[in-house]
Amino acid sequence: MLAILAFLLGLASVPAHGDVFPRKSRATDTGQHTRTCKTAPGSPEWPSEETWARFNQSVGGRLLRPTPPGAVCHTRLPVYDADQCAAVAAGWTTYDFHQNDPISSMWQQYNNDTCLPNPDTPCSPDGYPASVVNATSASDIKLSLEFARTHNIRVIVKSTGHDYQGRSQAPGALSIWIHHLRGLKTHTSFTPQGCNFTIDGPAVTVAGGSQMIDIYDELGKINQTVVGGTGRSVGIGGYITGGGHSILAPHYGLGADQALEMEVVTPMGDIIVANECENQDLFWAMRGGGGSTFGIVSSVTLTTHPSPQMVGLDIGIFTRNLSATYLWDMMGYLLSQYPYLDSKGLSGYGYFFRNFSLPDGDGGTIDAAGMGASFAILNTHDTADMLSIWAPVLGHINTTWPDVTILPGLGSYSSFQDWFSTHYDQSTTGDNIWIGSHLLDSQALIRNNATVLGEAFKIFDGSAFLVAGRGVKNAKPRGGSISVHPSWRRALVHSATGLSFPPLNLTARAETLADVNAMTEPLRRLAPNMGAYVNENNPGEPDWQHAFWGENYDRLFRIKREVDPLDVLWCHPCVGNERWKEDGYQLCRVNDP
Repeated sequence: MLAILAFLLGLASVPAHGDVFPRKSRATDTGQHTRTCKTAPGSPEWPSEETWARFNQSVGGRLLRPTPPGAVCHTRLPVYDADQCAAVAAGWTTYDFHQNDPISSMWQQYNNDTCLPNPDTPCSPDGYPASVVNATSASDIKLSLEFARTHNIRVIVKSTGHDYQGRSQAPGALSIWIHHLRGLKTHTSFTPQGCNFTIDGPAVTVAGGSQMIDIYDELGKINQTVVGGTGRSVGIGGYITGGGHSILAPHYGLGADQALEMEVVTPMGDIIVANECENQDLFWAMRGGGGSTFGIVSSVTLTTHPSPQMVGLDIGIFTRNLSATYLWDMMGYLLSQYPYLDSKGLSGYGYFFRNFSLPDGDGGTIDAAGMGASFAILNTHDTADMLSIWAPVLGHINTTWPDVTILPGLGSYSSFQDWFSTHYDQSTTGDNIWIGSHLLDSQALIRNNATVLGEAFKIFDGSAFLVAGRGVKNAKPRGGSISVHPSWRRALVHSATGLSFPPLNLTARAETLADVNAMTEPLRRLAPNMGAYVNENNPGEPDWQHAFWGENYDRLFRIKREVDPLDVLWCHPCVGNERWKEDGYQLCRVNDP
């Protein structure tokens, strides 16, 4: 097992692309001589092997040229290995597999399905980064950005690859892999650099590659926690730069609201500290303005909170009659109760499905339609508190729709970490999927009756996460504000939906993206003045600049031009990316806004 793990981690024994695949240019031929494009492997401008060797020496031998992990399943390639193929295929659907590989991504459309662990499909490195720096310090990041800038090479940043927008994957790029940039230091109080005051209360400084699970585990030892996501593979840098919702956010604010200070490596190669006293514009932009855009987080200091006792409710409210005429009225009623649940201190995750499978108790499954959800209340261990909150809701359902089945499961948890250990995201990955999302305020759920809400979610066929509300509305971030869409301060619910599609099918890829955005449209009509969450969405979101950032976009655009005038960092959909466009496997200049 250790030998397989070493292979997957991209250690020195992994051959370079040139040793496995025929050498060829990834440059786009048509019109290449008339445009400015990022330097592509195989082009005359691509650095020589001697230049790469000197760069490798400068970063302490941390330069990797990994082979796509699926290559071991392809018999025509010299790295073919049946045993390793079996291990890769077994791990392919897990988050751990892809986060531990230097170039693999969790959703395969972003590398164009160019090397799946299926010997009946093509395999090439074309959709993957050309080289990787296993960055374990801010200095490694600085040197990598300077090398890329000098040679006009496209740059991406990967921590775990838990990225629905594909920003951590790009063909022919230099990938700065910060997965092993780890570390944690706790504080009883914190004095931001350059400030003449101290912020009272506990805090933690974590390195930019830290994962939620590691932060939770370490802070749990001192009965503290941070506002964070429910995915074990979520990395702190992408989470904070995107805003960061959480089951704790309705009590403490968004993840980005917790930031007290950041160490950032700018696209121009400067290692700086950003807080409310120094580099204030960058500090504002890095808290919600999106990852891989303004700089790379090498560390961040966050407010911590006492890890609360929690009571959880895992509940199913469903019918086995998939064509029940009342189904979506019932769904709409449940959605209409979200403002009430928020007022009682609940937070959590609800899923509204027209068809899902449940165990039948005899080893099989049954088909059902309805809501499956996991909710929690804090600072209590008494399950009766949860039951009393739900009593009027469940009473109405029993009276109005008596043939509906209600299956509640209650649990008492000694801490957030205790709750998280059984409620973290256990879904699979490794396929192709598009996500759509929209924020809903309480007015959207109050002014629209249950029928209207139900009909909207009948088309949407997705989730309603109670992860905003009072805590987000009343948050007091350092410096006065952060750069997430302003409608987060009015939001009650973050709703998301998604559709998967088969690999190597461009028609299905385009049609599914259109379908997801069409499914999301009814929620945009329910709440036309609300935005969308950039970290859980897709590159085809209409008017993405304003959907993700609203009135903050203009200021973010100006900051992007100031800190990255050469567009060293580029991604989509990301602030200030309008003067470049992907053309095949190249990134080329198109205009100069």
